Amino acid sequence: MEVKAELRYAKISAFKVREVTREIQGLPAEQALEIVRLIPKKAARMIGKTLASAIANAENNNDLRAVNLVIKEAVAGEGPTLKRMHTRARGGGARINKRTAHIKIILTESEPVAEKPAKKAKARQPKAAKPASTKATAAPAIAQHAPVDKNPDEGHTLAAGYNPEQVTAGDPISNS
Repeated sequence: MEVKAELRYAKISAFKVREVTREIQGLPAEQALEIVRLIPKKAARMIGKTLASAIANAENNNDLRAVNLVIKEAVAGEGPTLKRMHTRARGGGARINKRTAHIKIILTESEPVAEKPAKKAKARQPKAAKPASTKATAAPAIAQHAPVDKNPDEGHTLAAGYNPEQVTAGDPISNS
């Protein structure tokens, strides 16, 4: 069963309200109410009141429990724009658009989710050691590289393709 609550002609832009409605879409009603209470925006206060009204409608009119309610749809549509004038220099004027929004929240009842029985954890058996293969490893051992002198400033140059900022003790260095 669907339950609806709507706030019409809210004196706020629909663009600002949509930021908050996207956050609560598809959440359980009580969890969404807590999230909205923590958001420090004017739109969040308006949505919180509308959501609380929808929950109250569900409980009082349709005998639904608030625990089972989920937000199916939270929509912010544009309402009529109030057009006002602001005086400007040299006798001119500029238009001010005072936007309004219609906030609509639709709740549905979700089926109670039965918890699945926990699976028994299998006892892990240690894996058998694999025989040594002849394949080359991804990172060759340091002993395979040319020896590195302790003082790198004594006329040594880097091998082709190596960046001096990425050189570590295991990188090949050639003497010049």
